[in-house]
Amino acid sequence: MRYLLGASSGYIVAGTSVYGKNITQLADPVGIYFDSLSNSLIIANHLAYNIVRWPLGATTWSLLAGDINGNAGNDTTTLNHPTVVTLDPMGNLYAADRDNQRIQLFMSGQTEGITIAGVTGMNGSNSTLFNSPWSVAFDNQLNLYVADANNHRIQKFLRY
Repeated sequence: MRYLLGASSGYIVAGTSVYGKNITQLADPVGIYFDSLSNSLIIANHLAYNIVRWPLGATTWSLLAGDINGNAGNDTTTLNHPTVVTLDPMGNLYAADRDNQRIQLFMSGQTEGITIAGVTGMNGSNSTLFNSPWSVAFDNQLNLYVADANNHRIQKFLRY
């Protein structure tokens, strides 16, 4: 939804208000990132197991990461309940892949991810494992912070 300053109601800018996995719908979107370079929203499409780009003013999305048909997975091209997404200054995409217990990096324009934190499918509480990574953010030196929900902590990963 978009709300103009002072408006009492908003209007839909992405999705149809009906759950779905086709390119005109969203399935429990839980995280958004505004990409000013493309004037679009990058959306963690949680129950469709993908990350999509929805240009403002468009009626459909394009796939950035995950399965286009909305199927969960744990390989380098699929996701399992992505929650939050962010971009670095080079346009690389970082996604918290909650149920795979990992942070995935998708280099700009690529659909094959690289696990940069966590171990796919393994949860735990030591410094290399997560238990429900929920959110990611960068500081001004590009160190990565991960909200590790079920471990009740924020982990910092130094820029590499």
